[in-house]
Amino acid sequence: MKKLLYAFIGLIAAAASAQQFLPVHKLQYAEQAISKLYVDSVDQDKLVEDAIEGMLKNLDPHSSYTNAKETKELNEPLEGSFSGIGISFNMATDTLYIIETISGGPSERVGILPGDRIIKVNDTVIAGVKMLNSDIMRRLRGPKGTDVDVKILRYESGTPDTIDFRITRDNIPIYSVDAAYIVEPGIGYIRLNKFGAETHKEFAEAIGKLKKEGMKDLILDLSDNGGGYLNASVDLLGELLPKGSLAVFTEGTNSPKYDYFAFPSGNKPLFGDGRLVVMLNQFSASAAEIAAGAVQDWDRGVVVGRRSFGKGLVQRPVPFPDGSMMRLTVAHYYTPTGRDIQKPYTKGNAEAYAHDIIDRFNHGELMHADSIKYIDSLKVKTLRLNRPIYGGGGISPDRFVGLDTTENTKYYRQVMAKGLINKLAIKTVDRNRKEILAKYPDDMAFLKNYQVSDSLLQELYDMATADKIEFNAEQEKLSRPLFSMVLKGLIGRDIYDSATYFKVYNERDPMMRKALDIIKSKEYNEILSSPK
Repeated sequence: MKKLLYAFIGLIAAAASAQQFLPVHKLQYAEQAISKLYVDSVDQDKLVEDAIEGMLKNLDPHSSYTNAKETKELNEPLEGSFSGIGISFNMATDTLYIIETISGGPSERVGILPGDRIIKVNDTVIAGVKMLNSDIMRRLRGPKGTDVDVKILRYESGTPDTIDFRITRDNIPIYSVDAAYIVEPGIGYIRLNKFGAETHKEFAEAIGKLKKEGMKDLILDLSDNGGGYLNASVDLLGELLPKGSLAVFTEGTNSPKYDYFAFPSGNKPLFGDGRLVVMLNQFSASAAEIAAGAVQDWDRGVVVGRRSFGKGLVQRPVPFPDGSMMRLTVAHYYTPTGRDIQKPYTKGNAEAYAHDIIDRFNHGELMHADSIKYIDSLKVKTLRLNRPIYGGGGISPDRFVGLDTTENTKYYRQVMAKGLINKLAIKTVDRNRKEILAKYPDDMAFLKNYQVSDSLLQELYDMATADKIEFNAEQEKLSRPLFSMVLKGLIGRDIYDSATYFKVYNERDPMMRKALDIIKSKEYNEILSSPK
């Protein structure tokens, strides 16, 4: 043992004397010393992974390391497709409840319906047992062309029955567009949940569809959009901005300035004219901020909502041969006017960074426009109209819409946390699917005429009481409109499609109402006018 130790010391001394002992050598020697000399056996792979994570932890909040499995799972939602059975589902009381089947997908082809429960996958019972969503997905997903046997529990007019299906897995698209519809005559609405590989294609298809339905103006909803691929955002901007407009640029100490320009997929942008309002909130980040920032910088549209997250660091993937990956921050994103999208941070203090949204809430920034502190030294002018806008992290809206917490009472949060609204929506659809479809053959009829009854709400409150949630009459009164809206949205989603939920939600959403008011009124021109 001593000879081995002396050998290591000799190598280190030799390297140092030859002035070749670099920091990387120190790390290598440390790993070798631990693996060869440590008192107990060690996992060398984990040792190295911990060392990488330790180095990254003291850098910025977005540099990260993922093992091979994590890397695959993280990339999948942005890649545009995976192989599986083609369903979206929810877990209710330890049971997989199918919300919808992907149109033309494997499950729809064999006759599986929304509202069905999968209780068994091959030889594994998944109902009534504690199982992670990731474990269930692993059993349902698999290579294209392979088969999976599932046992379905189906309720027909309230009577349960079990059916066995064999499903052949196929490539399943992952959609970025949650909803695309005409809100009012001439006004379209598109909601994007991410910027993935197929986002531009989906967006272009949605624009084409809405223009055929008479769309002249567009509300683009990027609220809660956590971002994704930079190029997806640039491609989308190609359909909104004049051809060749600067969309974003990146720059870092070891990364020279690089400009990204917006070009349409055809001869001209698909939506180069017409009024445009972009909805943004505190959870909109990265590629969503790039899109909103360019729209604002070029005076192409009005940004409505709350200051976005402020994620403006560029990560370069550094893959390792074993499938793991390091995502290393190499540059900052800057809007066309030169605004740094990244909010301030302290290296190595990820906890403070993670609490930024809570701090904004506590300081009142999410509720009151006058709580937002702008820094004059970070003021710039827009590129066409010379309007004053501000940098400093995130994209600040042209028109602020505060977070309304009046209806979000403690009683409401307790009921939501128990998943009771979703459970009641499922029960209601089980009991009344045929009746609701007969009465409301499409979601527009449902939106206009369906009302959540007092008896259904009372059933919800009874479920809450049975789950040991104390009834609070005063808070229930405040939250009743919110209970009704969410319950109606979930029922509509389970009967029609996921877009129905957003149609219901948007009828009461203050940000959507503000966006609609602006796009219809002279206020739009007042915002996009010469400097004040």
